[in-house]
Amino acid sequence: MTPTKIEISHRTIIFTILLLLILWFLYQIRQILFLIFISLLLTFVLEPLVEFVEKLKVPRWLATLLIYIFFILTFGILLGGMIPPLIDQTSVLISYLPSLFRQIDLLGIDQNIINNQLSQLGSIPVNLAKFLFGIFSNIATVLILLVFAFYFLQERKKIDEYLSSFFVKTEKERIKMIVNKIEQRLGGWVRGEMLLMSIVGFLSYIGFRLLGIEAALPLAIIAGLLEIIPNIGPTVATVPAVLAGLAISPFHALGALSWGFLVQQVENHLIVPKVMQKAAGVNPLVTLISLSIGYKVAGLAGTLLAVPIFLTLEVIFPEIIRSK
Repeated sequence: MTPTKIEISHRTIIFTILLLLILWFLYQIRQILFLIFISLLLTFVLEPLVEFVEKLKVPRWLATLLIYIFFILTFGILLGGMIPPLIDQTSVLISYLPSLFRQIDLLGIDQNIINNQLSQLGSIPVNLAKFLFGIFSNIATVLILLVFAFYFLQERKKIDEYLSSFFVKTEKERIKMIVNKIEQRLGGWVRGEMLLMSIVGFLSYIGFRLLGIEAALPLAIIAGLLEIIPNIGPTVATVPAVLAGLAISPFHALGALSWGFLVQQVENHLIVPKVMQKAAGVNPLVTLISLSIGYKVAGLAGTLLAVPIFLTLEVIFPEIIRSK
């Protein structure tokens, strides 16, 4: 039996080397690509607002600037008002833990050991404040995002032309349609998720405050953030609320559980259908798989980009198959 001879052409070798160099280069600038992608998401979210203000005979650059000022002022006021009570209520939430452990007896573990461990949690509010300030004090990153998004918004009407210039005339209109569809899907999904998270967080806060749970604000923030994970997120968010209620009394725990269940039912049957019928709704199973893959591949950054990347590919792949 004669051995099989495998020949590799020069073109294949050159193509492989170029591909590896491109992948290496993309890996080196991955942080910049991440910022650009987030800026594009911000652009897609703000584009309808810019167009609305622009219809009032306001120049596009001024409309963008006015929207920036409005959101920055609003966000600053909300953040300034939330951080002090958030720190205080997080301290209260931590102070509930000894009482909670005493009630459940923690399976016979020595209470002195538990108290020693809990004493180390006293620095969590301070560390939480440092973490929040660290995020928003990274002025360079925030400015880069805003500048990128500002220029993307100014050049939005030319982006279609830039992209279509790489294709023949017969494909230009199709490329514009694909770009517009991606913008609608991504922008709609981000706006829908932000609205859902705000509604769930607000409803959770109202309910926990009415129940008399002092740590309502951090618990509501947890519920709002976990809303991005369909079905599982709201259920997981109810657990710390129930524990905080149990530290007060079984009645408060039952009330927190009931309110969490009620919010989840209202969300699933009323809020989500109404919000997502105008946005780019994504199947919950697809969302869970995308988030899991994104986290496994690139950690937190991958989790943030998982669903937007899926939505982009969901628009592009059918067009590629259709063109074949």
